[in-house]
Amino acid sequence: MSSLETPLHKVQGLGAAHSGTGHFWRERLTSVALIPLSLWFAYAVLGLIDTNEVAVVSFLAHPWNAILMAAFVVISFYHLSLGLQVVIDDYVHTAGTKLFLRLLITVLWIAGSLVSVFALVRIAAL
Repeated sequence: MSSLETPLHKVQGLGAAHSGTGHFWRERLTSVALIPLSLWFAYAVLGLIDTNEVAVVSFLAHPWNAILMAAFVVISFYHLSLGLQVVIDDYVHTAGTKLFLRLLITVLWIAGSLVSVFALVRIAAL
């Protein structure tokens, strides 16, 4: 028996997971955002090679450096979680294990981001 759905309606189903394109674009967007942030991070780290802790803390106490570092850390954690989610979806076949690992990754990237931003705020407040 033929379906009464139009071809456009069939295509809008977004595949088996119903979220593939959104995940794809979030992963690409975070990777594009990480390009300039990674260049800034490499430049900052190379500039701080032969310095002490006081110079690093004073570097991170500058508002622009703290904002850029927070953006770098949060976007890196989120990009990492998106990549690990793909690995879990592809290689873990048990539903319970898949759910547990995805929840664990979500908790870890949010906790890592919050701790990092909190540390940067504490450094900037000194």
